[in-house]
Amino acid sequence: MRSYLIRRLIASVVTVFGITLVVFLMIRLVPGNPARTLLGIHATPQSMAALNKAWGLNKPIFVQYALYVARLVHGNLGTSLFYQLPVTQLLLGRLPCTLFLMAVSVVLALAIALPIATLAAVQKGGIADQVLRLVCQLGLGVPVVWTGIMLALLLALKLSLFPVAGYGTGWVSHLHSLFLPSLTVALGMFPTMARSLRASLIDVLDSDYIAAARARGLSTWRVLVRHGLRNAIAPTVTVVGLNVGYLVGSTLAIETIFGLPGLGSLLIAAVLSRDFPVVQGVAIVYGVLVMLVNLGTDLVHTSLDPRLVME
Repeated sequence: MRSYLIRRLIASVVTVFGITLVVFLMIRLVPGNPARTLLGIHATPQSMAALNKAWGLNKPIFVQYALYVARLVHGNLGTSLFYQLPVTQLLLGRLPCTLFLMAVSVVLALAIALPIATLAAVQKGGIADQVLRLVCQLGLGVPVVWTGIMLALLLALKLSLFPVAGYGTGWVSHLHSLFLPSLTVALGMFPTMARSLRASLIDVLDSDYIAAARARGLSTWRVLVRHGLRNAIAPTVTVVGLNVGYLVGSTLAIETIFGLPGLGSLLIAAVLSRDFPVVQGVAIVYGVLVMLVNLGTDLVHTSLDPRLVME
């Protein structure tokens, strides 16, 4: 397990530097000049040249990347061109909202998928199973943006159960404000998680040791919880980890729709203002988050099935 963890950590570090290179090059392909965006109607060739020199944007691109990596190794993500604040300060101020949104979304998705998938697996081929498969097919084809808008119209504007935008103050207010956007993301994640858990649980329930447990007189509920879900949950853990990529993409749109002060809304604003350091910083944070979750998912999966370490 130790050598497996070391290999994964090394691969993660290499991946982070790969992310920095791709993002660094791609953001410079975006049309527009940060100096012109910041100066607006007051932009002149002289003032733009002065700002580009101050920001180091007049240097060759490989020199800019080398300087950026050198600062990154020392934990310096640079200074925002638009906000004129350290990028680290901006990220730390926005990160809790995004992490809270992702955590609540995963909890809601599991709370929805677990009982429904279990009921569908137990009643394989029955009405509950058919309904689940139909709902999953429909859910995979519905854009998360449309879901968010419909939930906001129904639960926020019409029924006034939740705020339509904002983050609130205090943990209770945060949770109340995040429930609607988290439910939107959870409904997008739910189909793949439910289908995976249903398929795994059906395979487990058809196993010989389940038949043996039933032959010993164990109740259906005890067989299902103690033997069925315990062995069927491992593939679902992997699916949850893979859905982190979906979570990252969803937060970009959901934070904008619901006016949440998270990394997603910061990234969109930074792209529009050509704020290179902020875009690079957010991309690195997202990349690290995805890798940490995937690493944790693999460790949990290998602890449930140690044979995977040998593969």
